[in-house]
Amino acid sequence: MAEIVLMPKLSDTMTEGVVAEWHKKVGDKVESGDLLAEIESDKATMEFESFQEGVLLHIGVEAGQNAPVDSVLAVLGDEGEDIAELLQEANKPAESTTESNDTSKEEVKKEEPPIAPSVSAPQPDPVSVSSQVPKGTSPAPAVLNDKIIASPLARKLAEEKNIPLSQVPGSGDGGRIVKRDVVNFIPGGVLNTTESFSEVGLDSMRKVIGQRLSESKFSAPHFYLTLDIDMDNAIVARKSIIESKGTKVSFNDMVLKATAKALKQHPGVNCSFLGDRIRYNDHVNIGVAMAVENGLLVPVVRFADQLSLQEISAQVKDYAIRAKENKLTPDDWAGSTFTVSNLGMFGIEQFTSIINSPDAAIMAIGGIKQVPVVNNNEIVPGNVMKVTLSCDHRAVDGAVGAAFLQTFKQILENPVLMYEL
Repeated sequence: MAEIVLMPKLSDTMTEGVVAEWHKKVGDKVESGDLLAEIESDKATMEFESFQEGVLLHIGVEAGQNAPVDSVLAVLGDEGEDIAELLQEANKPAESTTESNDTSKEEVKKEEPPIAPSVSAPQPDPVSVSSQVPKGTSPAPAVLNDKIIASPLARKLAEEKNIPLSQVPGSGDGGRIVKRDVVNFIPGGVLNTTESFSEVGLDSMRKVIGQRLSESKFSAPHFYLTLDIDMDNAIVARKSIIESKGTKVSFNDMVLKATAKALKQHPGVNCSFLGDRIRYNDHVNIGVAMAVENGLLVPVVRFADQLSLQEISAQVKDYAIRAKENKLTPDDWAGSTFTVSNLGMFGIEQFTSIINSPDAAIMAIGGIKQVPVVNNNEIVPGNVMKVTLSCDHRAVDGAVGAAFLQTFKQILENPVLMYEL
């Protein structure tokens, strides 16, 4: 008997999926456990194995197309089986809704004047709009009574730049030379009058990023706390760890370790606002923001307060490799209680981050910069890193966030505090 295979829900935020590739075609025999297709969710492309068996009788979503969760992905059954009634029954709810909507709008449509149908030609991609100038030529400047028409400012600029107006194409009314013509003039060159652009549709990941960050920014009242951290001791400690342990830990690994210990001391920041209550987490799960080709993923280092610096480093490296290969699973990015976003490796000194819901806070890490600092009443070179804590004011107050930052600063400036003594 024929059975419908539904579009799976591969993550808690997934509302629709895209079929990246089919591994079976209509007429193929499918066993339970066979790889049926690759489905792109809002965060990753995952292999979808069949839980049913039979002949693939129908494909509901072609490769490259998207469909809502729980819509008809495929139909499996006996070879030659009639599935028309089954598909009609599966599509009934959508048809009923459409008919209901059409009926509710019937009265309005009767009163609307008829609109003449229009046909629009498809536009090329990328779209290009250009002035009608023959290829390889430039429009000649306008001349009136043997005098070139140009604005006073254009004449002044041309004189300053020693540019003959007779060689400058005019883009103003009637070929009049204006300021931009002189500024953009290339001696002996051809004026490029083409404007072009390209548009790319949103993929599932980018849609969810836009939706979730908008919800967070517009619903959670953010406030920001920024602090300078002296990284001189952290630099020395990292060098010592690499030389003695043979493990190449990063400054970001040290930031995560210090964050975990500070969160354990300040549960008021390690929390979530849940509408009618606040959840204070005893466990410390730190989300680590990672840029991927199509957007941003936040895999979670679980129970980070119980991990050594080397264990944190190994786990983050593994996440980074799998993120680039699009091999992270929903379990990898679920359950964070706090998030860290680091753009220091890109030369960014300071920035603010949008809270990763349902967390109540996120910390933005800038790069380490050598600046003059005052030490023992003397100005000496120092290495400073700026961090900015974004807090949801519904759950975290300013004094609570400030106390957390002070502890975080103390640990990073005294790296021996990262270890239990």
